[in-house]
Amino acid sequence: MASASTATDETSEEPTEEESALETARRQLQHAADHLDIDQNIVERLKHPKKVHEVTVPIERENGDVEVYTGYRAQHDSVRGPYKGGLRYHPEVTREECVGLGMWMTWKCAVMDIPFGGAKGGIAVNPKDLTDDEKEQLTRRFTDEIRAVIGPTKDIPAPDMGTDPQTMAWLMDAYSMQEGETIPGVVTGKPPIVGGSKGRDGAPGRSVAIIAREAIDYYGKDIKEADVAIQGYGSVGSNAARLLDDWGANVVAVSDVNGGVYDANGLDTHSIPSHHEEPEAVMDHGAPETVSNEELLELDVDLMIPAAIGNVLTADNADDIAADIIIEGANGPTTTTASAIFAEREIPVVPDILANAGGVTVSYFEWLQDINRRSWSLERVNDELETEMLTAWQDVREEFEARDVTWRDAAYIVALSRISDAHEARGLWP
Repeated sequence: MASASTATDETSEEPTEEESALETARRQLQHAADHLDIDQNIVERLKHPKKVHEVTVPIERENGDVEVYTGYRAQHDSVRGPYKGGLRYHPEVTREECVGLGMWMTWKCAVMDIPFGGAKGGIAVNPKDLTDDEKEQLTRRFTDEIRAVIGPTKDIPAPDMGTDPQTMAWLMDAYSMQEGETIPGVVTGKPPIVGGSKGRDGAPGRSVAIIAREAIDYYGKDIKEADVAIQGYGSVGSNAARLLDDWGANVVAVSDVNGGVYDANGLDTHSIPSHHEEPEAVMDHGAPETVSNEELLELDVDLMIPAAIGNVLTADNADDIAADIIIEGANGPTTTTASAIFAEREIPVVPDILANAGGVTVSYFEWLQDINRRSWSLERVNDELETEMLTAWQDVREEFEARDVTWRDAAYIVALSRISDAHEARGLWP
């Protein structure tokens, strides 16, 4: 075990570390298509979103000033069902980012064989600069601006970075008030009291843990002897850590934005507050050693889970990664160049579109509950999620073994095959 510090994707050019989400998504699409005998015209269609809606969102701040923000909703592909994807509030939200993330949602839904297409949206704003009343006003105004293009059979938003169940409740209420009836199915990730699903908040972390467990077993390791490091202790990281801990794994390091804690004998993950429970509190946990976020990624562990932000595994650190297996908990944590280095070093990387797909899967369960007006128990949600994740793992594993490709390529092959077949069946409107 390495010691921790004691101090507190479609173009012909070579990929760069500054590659955007859209460039990465296109490159990965083309890479998967190269393994399949499919119509290149369908691939060309999938490189582009069907629609991108850009709106201005003015609100009156509590000091009386009016500020105008820019909002987006990128709708990538709906050949298999309504658009589906999160809404994020973040200063760096852009049109291009929303398009790229919307493409990833298309692949994610297809990998899980969920009858949704992909979308993504958001507002370029720092939600920490807003009061709760201002955030509510922003959400309701944004909802009205995009109301014509969302709906339970059109496009179903969900929480993402900077948004939460309360945000979705405001969105649902604003939409329902304008429609003249309560329509809970317009969004997922709501509080259960207004039509949300039990288990939705923890679902992405739960799916990461399930896939991590299967990968540990696949590579002949014993989960009770596996050392695990997790970067990010938000909803995904904390839920994955605690579940793996419950299953007997030795979670030796976790971190938040300020850094992490390390204990070679294993941390008590349940005693470390998640970001939701107490923001930025990981470093306050008593542990023998601390690590920076960069050092955590390079620990000599059996399993490493980047579950914080994108582009943390790059050409700069890929050669220094010592983990035996990587499970992507965050969206896009590995750059194209790093992926190539890991493939050359034979370090398996299980991609985000499979590993963290629990969120969209339980969102699908929530949507089913809403349109049928019948709620499920937490036990049923978790059981159904387990079944769906194991089925998806099996589908991807079969392609991984049959084609001798990376796990990422295998997941994209599964997704693209299903999307391509749907486009072939439906044809092209003249």
